[in-house]
This record gives sequence, C-alpha cells and structure tokens, in this order.
Amino acid sequence: MNWLRHASSFLKQFHLRKIQTIITLSTISITVFVVILVSYMLFDRFSKASEQNTYLNLNQIIEQVNANLELYVNGMEDIFEVAEEKINEGSTWSDAKLEEQLGTILGTREDLVSIALFSTEGELIRNVPAIPMRQNTQLTEQSWFEMAKKNPGKLQFTPPHIQNLFKWQYRWVVSMSKVIQYYNGDELHEGVLVIDVNFRTIDELSKSVMLGKQGYVYIIDAAGNIVHHPQQQLIYAGLKYENLEPVLNYSFGSYLDDSEGEQRIILIQTVEPIGWKIVGVAYVEEFLTTKQELRDFIVWFLLCVIVIVLMLSIYVSAKISQPIRRLERSVKKVEKGNFRTAVHVGGVYEVEQLSKRFNLMLRRIRELMDQIIEEQEAKRKSELDVLQSQINPHFLYNTLNSVTRLAEMGRNEEVVTTITSLSRFFRISLSKGSHIISVEEELEHVRNYLIIQTIRFKNKFRYEIKCEEAALDCLTLKLILQPLVENAIHHGIEQLAEEGFIGIYVTYENEQLRLQIKDNGVGMSPDRLAKVRAGDARSESGPGSGVGVRNVQERIALYYGAAYGLHFESELEEGTAVTITIPVVKVESVQRRERT
Repeated sequence: MNWLRHASSFLKQFHLRKIQTIITLSTISITVFVVILVSYMLFDRFSKASEQNTYLNLNQIIEQVNANLELYVNGMEDIFEVAEEKINEGSTWSDAKLEEQLGTILGTREDLVSIALFSTEGELIRNVPAIPMRQNTQLTEQSWFEMAKKNPGKLQFTPPHIQNLFKWQYRWVVSMSKVIQYYNGDELHEGVLVIDVNFRTIDELSKSVMLGKQGYVYIIDAAGNIVHHPQQQLIYAGLKYENLEPVLNYSFGSYLDDSEGEQRIILIQTVEPIGWKIVGVAYVEEFLTTKQELRDFIVWFLLCVIVIVLMLSIYVSAKISQPIRRLERSVKKVEKGNFRTAVHVGGVYEVEQLSKRFNLMLRRIRELMDQIIEEQEAKRKSELDVLQSQINPHFLYNTLNSVTRLAEMGRNEEVVTTITSLSRFFRISLSKGSHIISVEEELEHVRNYLIIQTIRFKNKFRYEIKCEEAALDCLTLKLILQPLVENAIHHGIEQLAEEGFIGIYVTYENEQLRLQIKDNGVGMSPDRLAKVRAGDARSESGPGSGVGVRNVQERIALYYGAAYGLHFESELEEGTAVTITIPVVKVESVQRRERT
C-alpha cells in the first residue's frame, strides 16, 4: 500500500492550477507545438519535393516515349514522301524502274507491309508487293481512303486495323494515306497512295515502358479511340474501363484520377503531327510511399520528444516552484482578511521582487476598497435622491389640485385622462424596484408626464416624441428624461407669452443612444450656459438648474462612466436643447452585469 500513497502524493503535486504543473504543461505544449510545426513544414516540403520529383520522372518517361514515337512517325512520313516523290518522277506507274525503287523502299524496313496506289474511284492502279486484291473490300468506305479524300494534300494516319485489301494477308497495321498526282503516260491523274505499316513496332514502343509495378502506357487518337492499350482485350470485353473524357481536355500535362477507387497519376503527351495522345497511368501508392514512412518517423520522434521534455519539465518546474511555495505559505496569512498584514520580503531575486509587488498590490487593494466605499456612498446618496424625486409632493399637489378644478367644472374626460396618466406615471416610476427600464418605457413615462402638464397648463405648449425603431428595446436608466422636461416647462416654456413647444427625439448611432430634449423657451445666457456645462449652476433659476438635472448627470456618470452624460446648447429667446448620450445596452448585458 505504500506505493499507492507515494503515487497519490506524486499525483497531488500536479494540480492543474499549481505553477509546477503549469510550467510542465506549458513547456510540453510549446515544445510539442514547435516540433509539430517544424515537422509539418519539413513533411510538407519533403512531400512536395517528392511529388515534384515523381511527376518529373514520370513526365520524363512519357516524354521519352513521345519522342521515340514522334521519331518513328517522322521516319514513316519521310518514307511516304520518298515514295510520293518517286511516283511523281516516274512517267508511268507501270514503269519497271519505279516498281523496283518502291520495292527497294519496302525492303528497307521490316515494319513496312505494302505500298498501293488507287484511283479516286477506288480502282487499284498498282501495289507492291503485287498481290491480288480480295473481292468486296468496300475500299472507298474504308477510313484511310475517306480521310485522304476529305483532307487532300495532308498525310493521314489511321488507328490500328486489320489490313484486308489483299489476299492471304490479315495483318494488324496503321495506314498512311494521301491524295497524290501520278502520270499514266503523258496524262496526269489523281489517286490515293496508301502505305501500310506493321503496328508491332508501335506496340513494342508502348509495352517497353513500365510506370511502377502496376502502371502502364496507352495511346488514343484525337477522337478518343484507343490506338494501343496493354489490356485492350479486357477493354473490348468490358472488363476494364478507362476514363477518357478528362484526357481529351489535355494536350500536355497531368492530373489525379480516382475513378477506379484508388488514386492514379495521369500523364499526357501529344504526338505531333498525327495528334495521337500518349497517356501514362501510374498508381500514387507506388510512388509516394515515402510520405507514409516520413509520417511514421515523425510520430515516433514526437513521442520521444514528449517523454524527454516531460522529464526535464518536471525537474525544472520543481526547482522553480519550490521558493514560490514558501511564498505561498506566507501569503496564506492574508486569507484571513487582514489586508494590513505585509508579506515577508526575502528569498531569491524573483521571489523577493514578487513579494514586493504583492505588498504594493495589497496597498493598492486597500486604496481601491476605500475608493469603492466612497463611490458606493455617492451612488447610494444618488439613488436616495432619485427615490425622493420620484415622489414630488409639489408635482403631486399641483396635479391633484388640477384634477379637483376639472371635476368641479364637469370636465370628466380630462379628469379621467389626468388620473390615468398619473397612475401610469407612478407605475413606471416604481418599475418594481428596478433602476433600469427600456427606452420605450422611459418615453411612455415622460409622455404621461407631458399629458398631465398640458392639461394643467391648459395647452400652453405642444409636444412631440420621436424614436428610431432600433432604439425602442434598448435599456436606459429610468427617470432621466422627466427632470429635464420639467426644467424645460418651468424655466423655459412657462415664461413664454406665445405657445411653447417641447420635442423629444431618440436616435441610435455608432453603438450609442442619443436622447434629446428641445424647447423654444427663454433660453440661457452664455455665462449661465457655461456654468451649467461646468456643473457649477446649483441654486440659480433657469433652464438646466435644480437637483433633478444634477441627479441625472451623476447617475449616468456613476452607471456608464464619465464619458457619458448631458450636453447643453442654448440661446436667449431661442430655446434650449439638452442631449443625453449613453451606450447601447441590451437586456442580456444587464443580466450579466447584475449576476456579477
């Protein structure tokens, strides 16, 4: 059981919040991160280099096949040109010398099968070797004949096919054909010259190429017909499929194909001038296996690094955390709540500096606590002022007196309106004890107040309230408009001889709410306005004075910060405008603030 106790004690040292554990985990995390980052960069660079080399090597192989095939095709073209030249030079196709020359040309290469000249109507003029033609060959419908007639003057190459023109011959050939001119005596005629080439040479050029153990090369013509394929019989039997559609979109290049369920590298080269395409097929897993080997090496390397770094981190973190733990025992004395106790300063340099900073922090905490107490006192006093201003005996007396006079005059409808507005006014003032209400409720509160005042002052003024839709469900401190409207009435509108006007406008702009109260009252002098803006106007009468305005400013500054509050603009005999600026606050923000 001793080993269990030792293990438990050892594990307790690795509490997640201990500095030793943090240092250990941080060191391992940073090291592992760096190793993974470097390994990834090396792996990525090596993989890309490996892929580039693979593609380069495969392309070189395909290019070599293409070069060999082009060289072979060019040789065949040269032979065709020589045969055509000899025919053009001869006085007649039956000339013995010409027949001997063409026979010599035929004998120079083993892959040449036959040379034949036909009239444009399909009549045999002469062939070398002189072998009788088969009946019903439908010569004029064969592809080499039709291609030559459709493209006069241009040498045509056909896909591989069975040569069935002459008796006793059924060879797999590629035919070269072209419309040429020849002499028969002194007359010049047009005919179709065709030279059949044994396909074996082209087949051997393709079969000799190996792209890995499974890779291969095949050839298609410009129309997508397969000229050669090492598994051509399987393709004809429908047992193998080649996705030729994307191949036809390329003349040169490469792409990845997974139409058969595994990734293959497709490389394409075009044989000039016949337009055949050499297509190389290589399987990715054969050529990119080094990526897997490198990936395995990186995994093992990373595991070894983690083990080594873990051991070193435990040792180093233990040495670092030991003096910190001694400091921790000293700091625990502060946990009892005695912030007047100073931590002992001593130990190594880092611990000593930490102790000094901790003592400075304690002193600063004491200062902040004193400051918070003062601010809370100020806030409590402000809230008491608000509660006192919410039930204004003078306003209530005047309103009830107005109701009495209206009732005596039999103006029952106005009595009902006044009492209803008064009840709504006090209902919103109470707000179930909450000091935060929506902008819509605040505007409803001040609207009820204005209704009462218009009845009381016998429609001495008119008013309007406008609010942007986006601002209605925002939150605000309650009772910040009514004191300012009250000032506008008593110190601005009441002294006018003509009809007064009060406008209340709420706008939503740049994550701020702007609540503006405008009146066309007597206004303020520049000196008076300067005092109001500086917060020095306390006892003088006039717009902007009174405990209500100061209360609004202080409550806004306490709740939102000194950057927000009231801004006054006024001119004598022109009126006054007061703008309240507060931040946009939503319901969820207040809930989080109240929880904390």
